[in-house]
Amino acid sequence: MEDWRTLISVNPNVCHGQAVIAGTRIPVFVVMDNLAALIGPEEIIKSYPTLTLEGIKAAIAYAAELTKERVLEIRA
Repeated sequence: MEDWRTLISVNPNVCHGQAVIAGTRIPVFVVMDNLAALIGPEEIIKSYPTLTLEGIKAAIAYAAELTKERVLEIRA
């Protein structure tokens, strides 16, 4: 996979500045929500035809990078 930084875009004029898959208006959080719901990459791509497997991998890598920067409190 190429560097995820080339496949993730943040532009204040696109999707209110949220991180998106470059060249699309598909926010990273949409990809991650689908994966968290146990929807497979092939099914996600069917729902979002402009999305690629490389884009999904980049979204995962971006999300992984975010977890290194921020810790959310989890209450039992």
